[in-house]
Amino acid sequence: MVKRMVVGAAIIAAMIVASGCRAKQQEQSQSESPAPSLSAEVVGITVRLLTDATGIDDKSFNAAAWRGILEFYGDTWANTRQRGTAYDVVTGQTQDMYIPNIKQATDEQYDLIVATGFTFADAVTEVAKGNPNQKYMIVDVDWVNLPNVLEAIFAEHEGSYLVGVAAALKAQKDGIENPKFGFIGGVPGATITKFEVGFVQGVLSVIPHAQILDYYVNSWGEPGLAKTQAKNWYDSGVYAIYSAAGGSGNGTIAQAKEYRIQGKNVWAIGVDSDQHEEGLYTDTESAVLTSMVKRVETSLIYGLNAVKNNTFKGEVITFDVKADGVGYSTTNPAVTQDIQSQVEAVKQQIISGQIKVAATNAEAKTLPGFPQDLKALDN
Repeated sequence: MVKRMVVGAAIIAAMIVASGCRAKQQEQSQSESPAPSLSAEVVGITVRLLTDATGIDDKSFNAAAWRGILEFYGDTWANTRQRGTAYDVVTGQTQDMYIPNIKQATDEQYDLIVATGFTFADAVTEVAKGNPNQKYMIVDVDWVNLPNVLEAIFAEHEGSYLVGVAAALKAQKDGIENPKFGFIGGVPGATITKFEVGFVQGVLSVIPHAQILDYYVNSWGEPGLAKTQAKNWYDSGVYAIYSAAGGSGNGTIAQAKEYRIQGKNVWAIGVDSDQHEEGLYTDTESAVLTSMVKRVETSLIYGLNAVKNNTFKGEVITFDVKADGVGYSTTNPAVTQDIQSQVEAVKQQIISGQIKVAATNAEAKTLPGFPQDLKALDN
């Protein structure tokens, strides 16, 4: 039986290491990834990260996972000195490569094999069942239920509620009448639904009659589709768009930048990592109002420490607001101190349980005023 637990704030605080570098690094192809040295420097363990086609340069989800590995080994984006010995990464360009990539990493006897994203669930389950002595970890999945698979999930709905509150407060501060808000998702499913319904609840908690629009790209790597949708929405009067779509979400940011350069008061909201830099359209001004920071790096550090300390086991770990697993960024000065103070007050209410954020569309639809026609899926 897999044990489920929520990581405490003290544990998280001990694991998080600041990382400010954003230097780009190309993913290694499967053929280029060497077998690891068993005498990996510093910690003596090895790990391979497996990602979808967007890779570690998605500036979002996968980038955060890679950042956790770098922090654990004491490396940086600019100096990956132990890559190829202690750790490496393989990108699966299509889903039919997931099982072969996991099997290859298993054959090469990495101490930990990490897959990012729920699209890996079936592949990890199949390979892990046949290799009970290999340690696996998957992020954004809690239904594998195997003794050799660590499952890390996040309370994305809580962090998304916070950025929804921030966006709505900013709209009020700007004097926007009857503001509209948009959500762009990647591949629909229970995880992305948490982003959407949390965001919508946060917006409606400030502006109960706000109009909400949603759209799904059905891909993590189609920024052009997201950019086109963002343009249509901005042109129709949408004030802010929150994207939880992996690399596709970069299209929303690109369109927001173009329009802010033209003087239009529109915003993008980033996801997973603080995407402030991706939104810069001058040296100091960014089109990304705030980002829902999902500290995927924290879960990677947790898993690597579990292997290092011989405490690894099949369990589900939840990283929520209380544990500092999710939050919001305040890098953009447009999120003024008064807005921050109000969002922080809401954050404390979530931590105390005074505010309970629905995590599914079915539950959220029972709330007064919640939209009944969202495209979000609960499974």
